[in-house]
Amino acid sequence: MNSTRRQARVAGFLYLLGSLTAPIGLLYAPGKLIVSGNATATADNIRASEWLLRFGIASELITQIIMVFLALALYRLFKTVNETHAKQMVILGALLPVPIVFVNVLNEVAALILVSGAGFLSVFETSKLDALAYLFVHIHSQGLTVASIFWGLWLFPFGMLVIRSGFIPRVLGVLLMVAGTAYLATSFTTLVVPQYASLVRQFAFPLYFAEPPIIVWLVIWGARQRPTDVLAAQ
Repeated sequence: MNSTRRQARVAGFLYLLGSLTAPIGLLYAPGKLIVSGNATATADNIRASEWLLRFGIASELITQIIMVFLALALYRLFKTVNETHAKQMVILGALLPVPIVFVNVLNEVAALILVSGAGFLSVFETSKLDALAYLFVHIHSQGLTVASIFWGLWLFPFGMLVIRSGFIPRVLGVLLMVAGTAYLATSFTTLVVPQYASLVRQFAFPLYFAEPPIIVWLVIWGARQRPTDVLAAQ
């Protein structure tokens, strides 16, 4: 197996691993615990399934660690294509969003503390603690929206690198930028014009599926052999 294909498959494996761990903390745990607009029900769910929220937290942290190694693996794969774009990909894909998510997890930790029944919180009424826990969970959701701006932005230099690489089909690079546009549109409307967020989300959701094809390609096929790899093998 040539060096480029090996590097591509390592990146693909990390990409696949991250795509499997991310939904637990981003979708599954919140979907099971959060009752929109109902602080009491949400707090009761967290009390009853504290393990699920902690599992979601672990999922978020593990995914971000994977993202760091993924960005580095992709940098090694594409740095000879265009080092400037490769550096932009690392900055937008790991250097900026990873710290945001790590700090943002503290909001979920705060929610756990508020519903824990700890003695030092006994001076507050349960209804107020529930409301605060719901507030922190909501802030966590908004923090993910901020991070998703970079989850969209990093796909543009990534897509350009794929298009220019010559060892991965160009259409996959175009699809990456389509997915990046979906992330940016959803994030912008959620934070700036929330009254249109639901509408935009309906149109953007199918576009998110433009990202997985690159994962499949990297894992299964890796990369086409470049002329430099052929010369190096002779």
